Amino acid sequence: MGAFVLADARILNEGKLYRGFVAVDPPYIIEVGAGDYHGDLPARDLGGRLLMPGVIDTHVHFREPGLTAKADIRSESRAAAAGGVTSYFDMPNCVPQTVTREALDDKFRRAAGDSLVNYSFYIGATRDNLDVLATADYSRVPGVKLFLGASTGGMQVEDEEYLDRIFRLPRRISVHSEDQAIINRNAAIAREKYPEGGIPMREHARIRSAEACRECTRKAVERARRHGTRLHVCHISTAGELEFLTPSVPLAEKQITGEVCVQHLWFSDRDYDRLGAKIKCNPAVKGAEHRDALRRAVRDGLIDVVSTDHAPHLPQDKEGDALHAASGIPLVQFSLPCMLEGARRGWWSLERVVELMCHNPAQLFGIERRGFLRPGYYADLVIVGETPSEVTRESILSKCGWSPFEGETFSHKVSETYVNGRRVYPFGENGDAAMPLRFGK
Repeated sequence: MGAFVLADARILNEGKLYRGFVAVDPPYIIEVGAGDYHGDLPARDLGGRLLMPGVIDTHVHFREPGLTAKADIRSESRAAAAGGVTSYFDMPNCVPQTVTREALDDKFRRAAGDSLVNYSFYIGATRDNLDVLATADYSRVPGVKLFLGASTGGMQVEDEEYLDRIFRLPRRISVHSEDQAIINRNAAIAREKYPEGGIPMREHARIRSAEACRECTRKAVERARRHGTRLHVCHISTAGELEFLTPSVPLAEKQITGEVCVQHLWFSDRDYDRLGAKIKCNPAVKGAEHRDALRRAVRDGLIDVVSTDHAPHLPQDKEGDALHAASGIPLVQFSLPCMLEGARRGWWSLERVVELMCHNPAQLFGIERRGFLRPGYYADLVIVGETPSEVTRESILSKCGWSPFEGETFSHKVSETYVNGRRVYPFGENGDAAMPLRFGK
């Protein structure tokens, strides 16, 4: 594909919404302008559709290798492209876990052959791989993923002295933050309350409670401040955890940063009776008071990144009660429509959607030349139409074949996605457009 122009667009970028055009010479953007395009390149008229940078999802589980009955890099990157996601960070709790250089290299090889969108992979912390963490090539990985509570994959690290050594690494540490002792205590209470089993799904929010999240995050923040760690708290799900984030500080100056996922902004514990295990995830979807506090934090700039924790399971994995059904939700295809719907409903602004899903992920993790519509940046672009669109079983592209959003109608629909200047959605000319992400300091 040669150079081209996307014209008559409503450009949403860097805090502004205006009519203009973007000129592309793959893989780069060569011009971003307001008003009409008057140059010589072939131009496509977008008819006023939204044009924004591609979404960077900093938290997905694409299940490859080892768990590919649920999902794989090919299937989930297709779902990502259909949702306007042009780059992702995949988590290490697959089989084998991504905790060695060899396992990391293997995932990059797999993605080079199969991913439709740009990619990188966290290196995971274990109880005995500090040397791997200390010597990893952080120009190609976003940081260290550390499980402070037990979740899928059994990667929890508990030893206090060893945690201090991890926190002293001069790298960003992204944490799954839940206090396992509190969770175990709450689970015992649930078993006593329901001695015959069949613990209702709404009990999941009481077992993996707000207290468990807040207490673990409090300890992690204290440890980070003690050691000067750049700490990123993943999937914040409670109002209490927001107390540890710093308001009104430029992103580049923040030591403690926070991510919220779309499920914790959209659902509340009232939805368990309707959706059951379809919204069971770790940390749990909690009460409406927590959801509403997170919405305000997104609106007001306290939250730094919005992602998905996309975690597919087969339908049979989601069978069972609150203690036994698998935790995890497939979300990557519908996160951008969900956030744009939130803007339409007045929960936050359109500009905040792009800041939290495109600009901030690029800035926070130092991704080179992505996340913005700027000349010289890679042409990762999303075109969105204001067309009401219902999520149906037939529209779901994740390999697991279901979504908690099934039956919802969103006001916006992704119509095209470009990766490095090549259109990968609608599918057809995707080829080998995707690249591994590169990270600066």
